[in-house]
Amino acid sequence: MRLLKVDTLEEARNKLLKAVAGKDPGTENVGFAESLGRIVAEDIEAVENVPGFTKSTVDGYAVKAANTQGVSESVPVFLDVVDEIRMGEAPEKTIRDGQTSYVPTGGMLPEGADAVVMIEHTEKFDEKSIAVYDAVSDGRNVIREGEDIGRGSVFIKRGTRVRPQEVGVMASAGVSHVKVFRPWRISVISTGDELIGVNEELAAGKTRDINTHSLSASAAKYGFEVIGTSVLKDDRGLIKEAIKEAMAVSDVVLVSGGSSQGEKDYTADIMDELSDAGVFTHGIAIKPGKPTILAYDGASGTVLAGLPGHPAAAVMIFELLIGWLYRQLTDQREPRAITARVTENVAAAGGKATCLLLELRLGSDGTYEAEPILGKSGLMTTLTRADGYAVIDTNSEGLKQGETVSVVLF
Repeated sequence: MRLLKVDTLEEARNKLLKAVAGKDPGTENVGFAESLGRIVAEDIEAVENVPGFTKSTVDGYAVKAANTQGVSESVPVFLDVVDEIRMGEAPEKTIRDGQTSYVPTGGMLPEGADAVVMIEHTEKFDEKSIAVYDAVSDGRNVIREGEDIGRGSVFIKRGTRVRPQEVGVMASAGVSHVKVFRPWRISVISTGDELIGVNEELAAGKTRDINTHSLSASAAKYGFEVIGTSVLKDDRGLIKEAIKEAMAVSDVVLVSGGSSQGEKDYTADIMDELSDAGVFTHGIAIKPGKPTILAYDGASGTVLAGLPGHPAAAVMIFELLIGWLYRQLTDQREPRAITARVTENVAAAGGKATCLLLELRLGSDGTYEAEPILGKSGLMTTLTRADGYAVIDTNSEGLKQGETVSVVLF
C-alpha cells in the first residue's frame, strides 16, 4: 500500500466506473417548478400536442392562402369578414373561398384557414369586408397544432440538466411532476496539522483551510448535498473514525491531504481497511493530482476519494473523477468544449498527463486563443483566472505555440 503504482486517468476512471457498477444514483419525483438545476432521470414524453391547436403568431386575418396569390399593394383582393375570434375561444365559423376572420396573436385559427395576413397589410373596405395587400403562403404567420411538441414524442431526455427553458416547456406540455436523480450526499474531510480556520489568527507555520470550502463549493456546483465537513489533525484514529462515520450517511467521502507517501499519510491505509474491496487506485499519472486514492465500499455504497492537499489539484481531481463519474451514472452530456490556439509553447510533464489551465480570449481573426496559466498546484488563484482546461496526453511532448487544443469550459 505504501508504493504508488500509478494508473493513467483513463485507467482510474474505468476502475472507478467498474467498482460502482451496482450503485444506484437514486431518483425522486419533484414538482416541475422545483426541478431547476436537477438532472432528469427518465425521458419525458408528451401526452398532448403543443400547441394544442393551430394558432396565429400575429394580429391579423385568417385566410385561405390560395385566395391571396398574385396580390400586391396595387392589386388587392377583397374578402368578406365572417367572424371576430376572441382569445381563449374556439372559432364558430369555417373559412371558405372569399372569406376571412379576424384573429388576435395567439388566437385559434378557424377551420378552412391555413395562413394569416398581418393587420398592417389589410384595410377596411366596408363594414363587412377588407382589402388584402399581401400574398401569403400556406402556414405563414401560423403555428400548427403539435408543431412545437407532438403527442408521444420525447421532448426532454434523461440526463438533461433542467434550465429555465426546460421548466417552461414542461409547463407548456402540462407536466406537473418530473423524476430527477437524487443529489449525492457528500462529506468533506481536510487533514493536516498546519490547517486553521478562516477566522483564526494566522501564526507561523499555519495555513488557512481551503479544501473544505473549495471542495464543498465544487460539490454544490453539481447539485450535491454537502452533509458534513471537518478539519482534522494528522491523527490516524481521528481520521479513521471520521471516515467511518461519514460512510454511514454519504455517497461520497472526500479526504484531502494525507494521500502521498509522507510519514503521516494515513488515508490510503484507512480507506483500504474500511472499504470491502479495498483501494484500487493509489496514484494517477497526471499533473497536478498524482497522489490520488480511490476506493469503493459496496456495503455502504460509498465512493472514497483521497485527494491531494494542494487546493487547485484537489479541485481539478474532483472535476476529473467525481464530477465525471456522476455524469456517467446519470447519462449527462460532458461539459462544453471549444477549440482554441495555444499562445505559447507548453512542455509535457514527462510520463504523466498534464491538466493545463487556460484563459481564453478572442483573437484578431475572430477565433479563440488560449493562454496557459502556469503556476504551482498549491496556488488557488490559477483556478480563478482559468476559463477552462485541456488535458495533454501522457505520450505527448507538449504543445507548440499556435497548436489547437480542445478547452473544456468550467
